[in-house]
Amino acid sequence: MALCAAVILPFAGPAQAEAPVVLAPVAGVNAVAAAEVPAALTAPADEIEVTPIAGGIASFYGRHLKGARTASGERYAPDELTAAHRTLPFGTQVQVTNPANGEMVVVTINDRGPFHGNRVIDLSDAAADELGITRMGSGKVELAVLGN
Repeated sequence: MALCAAVILPFAGPAQAEAPVVLAPVAGVNAVAAAEVPAALTAPADEIEVTPIAGGIASFYGRHLKGARTASGERYAPDELTAAHRTLPFGTQVQVTNPANGEMVVVTINDRGPFHGNRVIDLSDAAADELGITRMGSGKVELAVLGN
């Protein structure tokens, strides 16, 4: 059986960390094998823990790094929803929210960084596009770790 899940996690700050999580099938979209969907996205809504962590400024890699090795050993794929964080374990699912427009994306940590400026996370091109920060080059984000 195939499954494609959409996550709706309203998040305006720590006070809404207990907001309900809604998982629903997405009609008309090519399905993803259930084994490929991260456990944090397929668990029953009442079992997903959303833990806000320090947010700040996010930047993104750029397509010129396509194929470069990440710290986890994976190759960087600009079209994947991945990110670099200084301390979170590889494989951690992180909800990244752009408070300026309310856009949200869930990324998987597979690299270390960013190591310059006051940035807290480096996003793949696809994640930055979904959040609407590509044109600006960086943007303020709120972060929350997903787990069960």
